[in-house]
Amino acid sequence: MSGKFEPKAPVSLNPPKNEPISLEELAKANGIYESFPCQFLPITSQCSVDGAKGYVAIKGKVYDVTGNKAYQPGGAYHVFVGKDASRALGMMSTKANDVDADWSTLDDKEKIVLDDWITFFSKRYNIVGVVEGATNMD
Repeated sequence: MSGKFEPKAPVSLNPPKNEPISLEELAKANGIYESFPCQFLPITSQCSVDGAKGYVAIKGKVYDVTGNKAYQPGGAYHVFVGKDASRALGMMSTKANDVDADWSTLDDKEKIVLDDWITFFSKRYNIVGVVEGATNMD
């Protein structure tokens, strides 16, 4: 079945996990490898690979975007990594101050866009858990 959200290449996904992920754990999954040498280098893909996890949460579900260059440091969507980006995604914004789990202020059109992002992510990235205590899932 082909649709507007189907990936160009087939993707094999694991069954979604329901494991709780704390906000601290989510923040650490920011795509940056926190080793000693990396702290003193400019942010490059060298620092963002080899063990660095990249997670993006949307409406409390946590997606593993590790390996996608767009979500690595310097990538167009790195602003979302390590956070629940629901509000910004609904607004189609990559501004850091729009990245927030609270999407309740979105208008109806933006809520549809947010749901489209969930469809897009769920066809490409493994769901590795849910944000512990998330209240923004509905």
